[in-house]
Amino acid sequence: MHVPVEQTESRAAGPPPILGYRLILPDDWEQIPLRHGTEDAVRRILDESFRHIPAGSPPDKVNVFKRELERRFRTAVARVQDSNALDLYLPVRSTSDVNLGASIIVSETLLPRARGQAWPRSEPTDVALHLLSQDGVENADLSSGEIDGALAVRREHIAEADSKKGADLPSRRVDYIVSVPEDPNRWFVAAFSTVGGSHPRDELADALVEWFDAVMATLRWRRE
Repeated sequence: MHVPVEQTESRAAGPPPILGYRLILPDDWEQIPLRHGTEDAVRRILDESFRHIPAGSPPDKVNVFKRELERRFRTAVARVQDSNALDLYLPVRSTSDVNLGASIIVSETLLPRARGQAWPRSEPTDVALHLLSQDGVENADLSSGEIDGALAVRREHIAEADSKKGADLPSRRVDYIVSVPEDPNRWFVAAFSTVGGSHPRDELADALVEWFDAVMATLRWRRE
């Protein structure tokens, strides 16, 4: 799982630079890289989904189902790609009859530079809160801590349905924004979303949020 790195000048002696990250997820979650290898991942997931179509199903209905599933899936992936994210994770091989209606989007945020100057020196927590405030979310629950030695700010809120953004139902959102070690201008962002079973604050949503917090505790940096 690779996070692109730009190196514009040689580094002084010190810890190897961060080249990527690792998360531990169950086998029924698939990674879709959004910078390279996207088509291979999409094709593999679709082919796996098609194999679960019951044998003997009417061919005309099967073909309609396949086309519609592929259209919706590719549209969803393209929408996330447009946000310039790095990776998309989806539960595509669940063995239960429960539709988790969940996703994880991983991206990288670079602090803006004014006239070529670096971001003014500020407390990392203040910088993280500034980045989180840029999307206008209100009434969110905020907390902070450390993951693998790096500052992490956690935000949880309910997002209303917005069909224009492909969100037909309200969802529970949990965002982690984590400072990349030895590089104060780079931040790792993991955004989790679930519609729950029937409501974004039902028992299924609660369980999935708790699960995502456990997943984020597995975050480790990948160095040279």
